[in-house]
Amino acid sequence: MIYIKTYIKHLLAAMVLVSAMQYTCYADGFPVRPKRLLLSPSVSYFIATKGWDSLRVKKPFPDNGKFTSLTYSLYAEYGISRRWSVVATLPYVTNTYTQTNYSNTSRGLTDLETGIRYYLANINYIYYFMLQGTVITPLYKNPGLGYGLTGAELKLSFAGSGHLFGNSYYFTIEDGVRQYFGSQGPIQNRYSATFGLTLDKKFENQVSVALGGFYSVSDLKNFNVNPALDKNFAFNQVTLSYGHSFSQEFSIFVSGGTFINGRNTGAGSSASIALILKPFR
Repeated sequence: MIYIKTYIKHLLAAMVLVSAMQYTCYADGFPVRPKRLLLSPSVSYFIATKGWDSLRVKKPFPDNGKFTSLTYSLYAEYGISRRWSVVATLPYVTNTYTQTNYSNTSRGLTDLETGIRYYLANINYIYYFMLQGTVITPLYKNPGLGYGLTGAELKLSFAGSGHLFGNSYYFTIEDGVRQYFGSQGPIQNRYSATFGLTLDKKFENQVSVALGGFYSVSDLKNFNVNPALDKNFAFNQVTLSYGHSFSQEFSIFVSGGTFINGRNTGAGSSASIALILKPFR
């Protein structure tokens, strides 16, 4: 039983990146206009039956083990001015780990993330440099949902757009350093790069590919299949997305991703659906 609990702890932090990749896939990094609100409700599903050990060797979880996570999330951004905006993310998660003669499920609100963005500069209103500070506040006591620690993150983003083969494209490059406070609170580097391309002149359809990763360091080095509890691990993930805009106020994005390599973490895949809503203009 102790082994199982320790094993689960290494799969939960990865879910942070799985959720974050939803937002980079729809051109996150560009400013929201002053007094405009952007809302994005989403649902994502993650599954892993194998994992990488400390030597990056992939093997099945013991006793037919399987970890799944279903996440409902609400992301919001409000433009204060041309340079400043505030952001927030609120997720509700159901994590389940099963193996022969054992099953464990945890559900509830997880880490509330609230932050402020400052757009440092732009080049001809095509390329944007952004700095974001975020506070992570745990909303739970259940140890199966995450670290239960307050944290902070500083993130830098570079985004731009242009034309390629007669179509419009955009890109976003982000890197953030996150610290959880506590005696064994990990320090983490979260990075991603996204490239998206429109498929028609009306900008109604687009596809994108994103490559992202996580590098986490902590004195606690035990492996756990639950990525939200993992503290000493690394992985890279690739995500493909398709988006359709029904109007300037309503879009939908469908994404699928998989981990391509890792250390001390599960080898999982994910799927998600996200809506982009601009309730007033």
